[in-house]
Amino acid sequence: MELTLKIVDADGFVRASSTGRDETFLVYRQDYREGDCVVVEASEPGHLFLALDSAIHSALVYIRESAYSLAVPFGDKRKSYSPNAFKGDIHRLSARKARPDELAQRRNLALNPWDDHANRALFPHARANVETRGEAVFAARNAIDGEKANDNHGFWPYTSWGINRDPEAALTVEFGRPVRIDEIVFYLRADFPHDSWWEEASVTFSDGRTFSFPLVKSGVAQGFPIEPCVVEWVELHGLIKAEDVSPFPALTQIEIWGAEAPGAGDRNVAAAPAADEHA
Repeated sequence: MELTLKIVDADGFVRASSTGRDETFLVYRQDYREGDCVVVEASEPGHLFLALDSAIHSALVYIRESAYSLAVPFGDKRKSYSPNAFKGDIHRLSARKARPDELAQRRNLALNPWDDHANRALFPHARANVETRGEAVFAARNAIDGEKANDNHGFWPYTSWGINRDPEAALTVEFGRPVRIDEIVFYLRADFPHDSWWEEASVTFSDGRTFSFPLVKSGVAQGFPIEPCVVEWVELHGLIKAEDVSPFPALTQIEIWGAEAPGAGDRNVAAAPAADEHA
């Protein structure tokens, strides 16, 4: 796989680039300017370890298109990233093709700190039908960014998906290819008493089945094993708020554990989750 990293400015001028076979590094020795984009190009679809800023942890992601572009965040969008991210006059970026033994490992398939609203190439990708006031610190991407600190809100690292008090709120995590999942983990935002919580959440899989999970007032991980099944996306919805004074339930993180599906023939693997099923 040929990999290229680029810094492209607002006028489309390539300010720096690096290309390599299966792995490449780019050291950019200038301050970022508004309108700059970090671009990842791959000669074929596949799994990559991406580290696009030294202040954000590397992540194993799947690139489905030939190019992925991340606008360097400025203004309100910076609030969902570390204050050290994308700062300074020297930046180290890297991209590496994942090895088969790395892909075989069970992991959180919903992790992608490089996701954003415009992303249609790099998976997993999170999208939602509502985000509180359209603010970056309450965007859907925050639910899969790997940040789990949840006893505060409104600034990094206390990023979360905020639902703007909408009982019809829904969050979809797309994988971009079939994956085999076996567990779903929720980290509710737990800035009590400011926050409320959900007593139940439903999840619909791409095969059309829907399951419900009971939740409690807690900031710790709430995990639910399921029988392994192959899906291409999951949707979180049916969020039933607890009867309490606060109107602000929110989700800090969703983890979806499993591994790569070895082939298209696994799409129809039957599964019966540990939670109640609704026909």
